[in-house]
Amino acid sequence: MVDVNQSPYKIRQDEIIYNVAREAESRPLLESGLWFHDDVRNNFYYASYLFAAAVDPSRELPFDRVAAKQKAEAVLLETVLLQNRQPGTALYGHWPLGLNPLPREASPHELPVEIMGSLMAWFCKHYSSEFSAGLRIAFHTAIGHIYRSGFYRKPVVTFGHHEAKYTAAKLIFGKLFDDEELREDGLLSLQNTLVYIRGNGMPEYGSLPWFWHWVQAFTCAWELEEDPKIKDMLAEMLDYLWKERGHFYLQGAWVGAHSRGWPHDVPADGNVLHDYVQFGDFKLPAEMPRTEYAGLLFYEAPEQVRSAALDRSVPVEVKKLTRKVVPSDPDPQPLLHSYAYITEDYAAGGMWERVEEFDNEQLRWAFSLPIGVQEGSNRLYFFHPGQGYREGDPRHQSPHMEVLFHKSTVLSLYPVPEGENDSVVGVLPKGEWIKSQEALFGRAGKVYFAVYLSQRYELKERQDYLEVTVTGMPGGVVVEAVPVKEAAELGFGDLPAFATEMTNKAPEFSTGDDLSVQYQTLSGDQLQLTLGVGAGPQASLGGSRISLEDYVV
Repeated sequence: MVDVNQSPYKIRQDEIIYNVAREAESRPLLESGLWFHDDVRNNFYYASYLFAAAVDPSRELPFDRVAAKQKAEAVLLETVLLQNRQPGTALYGHWPLGLNPLPREASPHELPVEIMGSLMAWFCKHYSSEFSAGLRIAFHTAIGHIYRSGFYRKPVVTFGHHEAKYTAAKLIFGKLFDDEELREDGLLSLQNTLVYIRGNGMPEYGSLPWFWHWVQAFTCAWELEEDPKIKDMLAEMLDYLWKERGHFYLQGAWVGAHSRGWPHDVPADGNVLHDYVQFGDFKLPAEMPRTEYAGLLFYEAPEQVRSAALDRSVPVEVKKLTRKVVPSDPDPQPLLHSYAYITEDYAAGGMWERVEEFDNEQLRWAFSLPIGVQEGSNRLYFFHPGQGYREGDPRHQSPHMEVLFHKSTVLSLYPVPEGENDSVVGVLPKGEWIKSQEALFGRAGKVYFAVYLSQRYELKERQDYLEVTVTGMPGGVVVEAVPVKEAAELGFGDLPAFATEMTNKAPEFSTGDDLSVQYQTLSGDQLQLTLGVGAGPQASLGGSRISLEDYVV
């Protein structure tokens, strides 16, 4: 294993620490003495980085380190003191989440302590020797309140990110306060979680940003753990998590389906700091929308995971199984089939099944480009807007979509019922595009895209992507990606030549009683997706139904 103190990982973490500390030092404080009122945790994160930079004598800084340390301490103290420190009250030991208009009057919320509590314990262990006496007392007092709050004393039921953080907290606070019963509960929770996700997959597939809470919570526990047995099991969990991440990795992009995605994750992969530290095969973006502790915590992924994720020279198909957990339903939920086709220049994939996810945030399918090869969004996808959708926020899809995935091609049908919004929305990376009546041909990064639509469309330029609106559903969309170098070998030397060739390959859409689309890919594969009245979708390749029997957990 690489010595992380002299490793590329440490260099990349130092880059994050420096950038966040510089931003924190230059950011004016609000009247409250904090930087942020939107989320209390952001004050803790930024102050942590500024403090870590200021007390490191080996680090050259563009600001006065004494003044920076004082500023960081002041924000840390103000943040810590927002905790509800009254035993017996609702949400004792918790912090408020949103702080407007007056932070000291904001009501406590159940979420911040889940991740911040464990990170506070880590930060205190690593940096308390540099704390002022007042800050040290405040941290120790707050950590005691966290322990006594017992927020983590909950069973593992859904195998989601909340329970992952409870499990890590049980181990961390059980150790800090010599609570062997709590430690045993944490170990059992860890064992049960590992057994379940190894056997069934993660119910929260591609859940962003919450996957990174899994990683941070268990990395925090692993770094603080001294018992070899428990530390080894935490390492097993982290190996599993990074293996899952590696399956769907392409140069900072998280390809394929997502059960959840916030605006900094959809339509663009913007929350990439943990990937940057672990893989380092793309440039650190200027914008860091969710710093958390990516620059401070680290666990090295297994070498085979990193090697596979970093080398996409040979295209690979990923076929994974998972299933949701519904505590109120005693029966197992249906299997879900997640597909991805990953090359060195792009990836395509998604979930064959529609799932009702929290806040209706499922991203069903997408093409992805590596981070940094194209300005703005690195994804291309289409969907029918559903509950929660707002114009300009291309998330929240309706159930009215069926799909077919085959390597570089995605077929999608939209059986929108009469009386509902008959438009589908598409996201295109900016790139260069040629418009046709019912098609778009473009180049983004090192890839050409052919986008075929069953009806005419309108195109609107958004800040980070092009928005396509196709009206008149029911209908469909077909997208095929072709690497620029492959197109050149076939004689299409530029985008106009590619557009001319692909115009002649337009799919056949049928929007009658049976909704269907037929398409022959550039490599000659014959694809068909059909949705009959009262029947489920039928997806075929070369006339034979596509089997999902080779998908594995």
